[in-house]
Amino acid sequence: MKILDWFKYIPSEVLQKGLSVGITLLVGIAALRFLLYLSAKTFLKRLSEHSRLIIRNILLYTGSTILVITVLRQIGLDVSTLLGAAGIIGVAVGFASQTSVSNVISGIFLLSERPFEVGDVIKVGDTTGIVSSIDLMSIKIRTFDNLFIRIPNQMVLNTEVTNITRFPIRRMDFTFQVAYKEDLERVRKVLLELVEANPYALKEPEPLLILQGFGESGINVLLGVWFQKQDFLNLKNSLLQEIKERFEREHIEIPFPHRTLYTGSITAPLPIRIVQDR
Repeated sequence: MKILDWFKYIPSEVLQKGLSVGITLLVGIAALRFLLYLSAKTFLKRLSEHSRLIIRNILLYTGSTILVITVLRQIGLDVSTLLGAAGIIGVAVGFASQTSVSNVISGIFLLSERPFEVGDVIKVGDTTGIVSSIDLMSIKIRTFDNLFIRIPNQMVLNTEVTNITRFPIRRMDFTFQVAYKEDLERVRKVLLELVEANPYALKEPEPLLILQGFGESGINVLLGVWFQKQDFLNLKNSLLQEIKERFEREHIEIPFPHRTLYTGSITAPLPIRIVQDR
C-alpha cells in the first residue's frame, strides 16, 4: 500500500509520459529485434558474412538512434538542440582524439575495399589468424592458438596484409637439398611420383620442380605443389613424411652441412740438415 500511496504524489502528466515512454521502448525494442531476425532469415542469407555483419550493424545503429530520438521527443526534450550540442561535442572530441578519427576513416576504406572478409585467414605484421569481426574502429582476429587480438584499422591500413585464404587453391613450396652425387633425373622422377600419388595434391595446375642452384652441401631443389586451401596441414604433413621415407628407401641423400679439415701441411716439409763446425 505504501508504494501505491507514493504514486498519488506523482503528477498525472508525468505518469502518462512515463507509461508512454515505457510502451515505446518495449514496442521499439521488440520491433528492432524482429527486424534483425527477419533480415537474417531473408535477404541477408544470400550475402557474405562480411556484408551481413555490416548491414546488421547499420540496421541496429539506425533503429537504436530512431528509438532514442522518439523517446526524447516524448519526454519533451528539444532534439535539434541536443543534436547541435552533440555535434559540437563530437567535433571537440574528434580534435582531441585524432587516432580514433583515423581509425574510423581507415575502417571506411577497409569496408569499401574489402581486402578480406569475416572468416578469412590473414597475416597482419607478425599476427596470423582468422578474422572474427570487422568494425569501424578495429578488426578482431582469433589466432590458431586461440588468442583474441584487436588491431586498430589505421594500423591495418598502413601495414602489409596477406590474405592467405582469398583464393580457393594455393601452392606450397618445399625446399631441400640433395647430395651432389645423386642422379638428378632420378630425384625428379621420385618427387613427381610422390606428388602424383598424394590425395591432397592437385593435378592441375601441374607441380613445379626447379633446381635452384649449387648449395654449400648439395643441389638446392624447390618443389611447388598446388592444393585446396582447406588441405594445408594434410598436404604438408603427408608429403614431408613421404619424401623422407621414399628418399631413405631409394638411398637418396639429403646432405647436412659438413666441412673437410686439413691438419698440418699438404706438402712435404722443407729438408733441414745440421752442419757441425770442425
